[in-house]
Amino acid sequence: MPKTKRTEKPVEELTYEEAIAELEDIVASLEEGRAALQDSMNLFERGRALIAHCGSLLETAQLKVRALAGDGLITPFEDESG
Repeated sequence: MPKTKRTEKPVEELTYEEAIAELEDIVASLEEGRAALQDSMNLFERGRALIAHCGSLLETAQLKVRALAGDGLITPFEDESG
């Protein structure tokens, strides 16, 4: 059985960390293969929603970093070895 407690919060209300933890839980549950087909489908659908939510949160964070960088461009780290 999954090790983390699955929340019933709407996906949009989850923090990135909560969404990732729930997604890991869902993956573990699906890998076990013990759930009924309908339960597996529900888990799969929630997992896809969690992935989309995490992507949106990451994109928002990236836009904030770009804004803080001043010019809207992020300069890659330079390789100091050579």
